[in-house]
Amino acid sequence: MFLIHVKARNETPLRERDSCIEVFTMGKQGSPRSARPILQNTNSLFRTKDYHIRSCSDSLGASTDPSIGRRILGGDNYWNSKVVLLHGLKDNSGKFTPCKGVYVGKKHTWFGRNVKPIAFILVLMASLFLLDSLMVSVFGSINLQGSSPTIPSDAHEDPGWSWSVKGNKGSGWYALPYMYAKDDNVVSIHEERPTVQMYGRLLKLASMVLAEKEFKQDSLNFWNEPYHHASKWKPCADKKYRTTPGKPDKSNGYIMVSANGGLNQQRVAICNAVAVASLLNATLVLPKFLYSNVWKDPSQFGDIYQEDYFMRILKDDIDIVKELPPHLKPLDIEAMGTLITDADIVKEAKPDDYITSVLPLLLQNRVVHFLGFGNRLGFDPLPPHLQRLRCKCNFHALKFVLKIQKVGSLLIKRIKKYYAAPRQLDKQLLGDFAPGISPKQHNIARGPSRYLALHLRFEEDMVAYSLCDFGGGDYEKKELEAYRDVHFPLLIERLKNSKPVSPVELRKLGRCPLTPEEAALVLAALGFKPETYIYLAGSQIYGGSSRMQPFTSLYPNLVTKETLLTSSELAPFKNFSSQLAALDFIACATSDVFAMTDSGSQLSSLVSGFRTYYGDGHAPTLRPNKKRLAAILSENRTIGWNTFEDRVRKMIEEGQRVQLRGSGRSIYRQPRCPECMCRS
Repeated sequence: MFLIHVKARNETPLRERDSCIEVFTMGKQGSPRSARPILQNTNSLFRTKDYHIRSCSDSLGASTDPSIGRRILGGDNYWNSKVVLLHGLKDNSGKFTPCKGVYVGKKHTWFGRNVKPIAFILVLMASLFLLDSLMVSVFGSINLQGSSPTIPSDAHEDPGWSWSVKGNKGSGWYALPYMYAKDDNVVSIHEERPTVQMYGRLLKLASMVLAEKEFKQDSLNFWNEPYHHASKWKPCADKKYRTTPGKPDKSNGYIMVSANGGLNQQRVAICNAVAVASLLNATLVLPKFLYSNVWKDPSQFGDIYQEDYFMRILKDDIDIVKELPPHLKPLDIEAMGTLITDADIVKEAKPDDYITSVLPLLLQNRVVHFLGFGNRLGFDPLPPHLQRLRCKCNFHALKFVLKIQKVGSLLIKRIKKYYAAPRQLDKQLLGDFAPGISPKQHNIARGPSRYLALHLRFEEDMVAYSLCDFGGGDYEKKELEAYRDVHFPLLIERLKNSKPVSPVELRKLGRCPLTPEEAALVLAALGFKPETYIYLAGSQIYGGSSRMQPFTSLYPNLVTKETLLTSSELAPFKNFSSQLAALDFIACATSDVFAMTDSGSQLSSLVSGFRTYYGDGHAPTLRPNKKRLAAILSENRTIGWNTFEDRVRKMIEEGQRVQLRGSGRSIYRQPRCPECMCRS
């Protein structure tokens, strides 16, 4: 069997090439899985691909099957490609010249006798190819009208899946996944959008510089905290103080909380509820979690956190029960007027707001139900003992359940091939499952000893809500407009009644989420080498592998929980987004370096605060200033790489300064304050 590649639009004719090569990918049943991290599209898996290149002459004359067949591999608006498999057509009186498919006969008279049949066959084949091209173009354009393809999460385990990479057009390569049935027949074709690059020049510079530095020592070490006095701050929110008021002798009633949002919003709501219960001398009913059509997760408190541990840690501060007493359960709380929503309490409310509006209802009806309770307690002014109680709840009382700790520990072990002694950070998040290793194992271990975790906030909702332009052209613009129409109707109404701000201006103001390309350029400027292992949290990246291509071209060792854990290990967490988010929380918080792209993100804020609280000054966090970075990247056509490096590094170093929590700032993100931490 041999391969003839028929020339298609925008491709170089075979006769103009010096040699003919066949590019194919490993994906057959029984093939060993690559040791490199894998890159996949829109189903949270990112995989890199191993290619094998061989000369066509190596495969000539390998088959004796006289049949002729072909397989259409796909097409789109940019290029079309055909592959024709020719079997046999060989006897003792002739041969094929290497790579050109030209038949050289010994008897030229045979051609004269068969010229008409040959001409008929050629005309028939040309007609079939023309019809194929027309059909592929039609169906390719139809496919592009839909959404981006979705690849099953278990595709990397299915021998029926393989990948094919085709020719270069414009700014990058096009990767097309093809799904084959077990009998190797094409059952479906998924198209991937072209790679988008906004900073092609800087990417080329970064690639060259990283290649030069690959075998050199780091000039600047962002694996460590730059300020040694960060280690002087120690956790002490659980410390008992004489001035701390204990529990009241008599409770004023019961506070119920139904928290909305995802894992991190719920965590903040729980800690705020603990503080409010103490403020109002009330008994807290173990918080409930609202089901959301966005998150679609039915998880409750006990599915994520250890209930008994939570109650035990806070028992000296407030009373906590798992449910209302029987005599209060039948009450119609809404009819009684004690159902309080976010609309009834201002954002960042002060303690006086609760004392004047909520306490009378509690005293009258003995129960108050907070529905939603998102961000409804400010950080200042707040009595020191309540501030300390919020810290105690967040950093000490909320411990993940054992099944999350166990799989979280497995996740870390898969990233890090060996470990030193468990840190305080590991023990708090993983409990008895905190990984450790003996010195003997340490010496013989292979693989990375450290990794960087990245929270890349480039999901479709974030991208659409930002109203920014990300270089994807009209197709991207229309797709994001359609998403906003469905998911953000209030935003659409607000835009109708306000003066529009251009995407260019939004970017200058630092309001645009960082793209994977921009995140890669920041890491390159900081000197992280191409072999750096990077854990990607969330991984539902808008645009899939095509958008991630600029990132993986610089940093191919990219992993996610889906690529590190087997489908059976992930099965208990399937359809439970908050529990999956807990695994990301663990992987990010325990990483050697944590990099965020949006400091306003709840996950990034809570993870960075956890690392500050338990990191002992050895858990660096990288926070880019999006406004400053936008100004730097705006010079992408002219700026020199050394200047780019210098400005990015200064920006990151300024974000790593050791500072006390400022007034009104989140205590969960910036716990360095007397109410939360102690300075030795």
